[in-house]
Amino acid sequence: MKILLLASGRDIHSVRWANQLSRNGNTVHLCYVSNQKPSIDKFDDNVFLHELKFPAPIGYYLNVYQLRKIIKNIKPDILNAHYASGYGTLGRLTGYSPYLISVYGGDVYDFPYQSRINMEIIKKNLKAADSIASTSYAMARQTSKLINCRAEDIYITPFGVDTKQFYKRNMNKGNEIVIGSIKKLTPKYGIKYGILAINYLVNNLFAENKKNTKIKYLIYGEGPERAELEQLVKDLNLQDIIEFKGRIPNNLVPQALNEFDIFLGTSVLDSESFGVAVVEAMACEVPVIVTDVDGFKEVVDNGKAGIMVPRKDYKAMAEQIYKLVKDSELRVKLGKLRENESLKSIIG
Repeated sequence: MKILLLASGRDIHSVRWANQLSRNGNTVHLCYVSNQKPSIDKFDDNVFLHELKFPAPIGYYLNVYQLRKIIKNIKPDILNAHYASGYGTLGRLTGYSPYLISVYGGDVYDFPYQSRINMEIIKKNLKAADSIASTSYAMARQTSKLINCRAEDIYITPFGVDTKQFYKRNMNKGNEIVIGSIKKLTPKYGIKYGILAINYLVNNLFAENKKNTKIKYLIYGEGPERAELEQLVKDLNLQDIIEFKGRIPNNLVPQALNEFDIFLGTSVLDSESFGVAVVEAMACEVPVIVTDVDGFKEVVDNGKAGIMVPRKDYKAMAEQIYKLVKDSELRVKLGKLRENESLKSIIG
């Protein structure tokens, strides 16, 4: 099958989709706008890459003629746009069929509500698609509201985890308890509240034996909020505890997760529609503490497979971190939690 993907070349999800579809025996082409070139995560050699001349956002309109030529040459069996907003617009303007739109999160949760024009764009794009796919049931329900269709008619294509890469490794760890997050540094993902939770943990819950408590909070990821977050760490005098590690290639994520004793998912918006890093942490048997956004609710089964706290409630998050820091056996039990076990019976 010949598949033409419209997606960012630097998005790890695009890389994963393209590589796996290719490994499954399909011929895969991927078109991306010029300011979304592939970065540290690499496409397989047999994935064909096409750079479109004009950058986003104007490129989602101006690249239509170049894309039509590529389509005419390739003659794909299906055109699949990843993100209903930008690439969804570009795919719609080609007029090609069969056309599949894969929604991701912000494109259906946030973008439509920023203006009336945005809402009209999303509705046009979604209605132009022959089929729609969503990585979660929650996002399918949100998408269905936009175009008044049945959520059941949207295909669910959850992100998978390669358990040959993501599994518990026996690593020699020091005496520190390592807490970690892996996420882009933007306000949506709420890393600020992870930092505030660590501050509350250190200066309140561990106030009496602060010197004897050895913890680290490692933050993997890059983004426009980094400078602001680094300043917050300095203002709170947490430089010895919190470390910014930068963006990490996906092939090194399993090793990083195995350094963690606790994983934090700190997102504050429901457009966090799945939570791949949370699932990857769970595959590595790292206990997870997450906020109550839609995607996290789904992956931890509303708190049955991980600890859930209200979004932005850094004190509640700190209290749960405190429980796990103090009790190594509890961390192991939570990391090994399975569907047939009760989280309530473990944490009380």
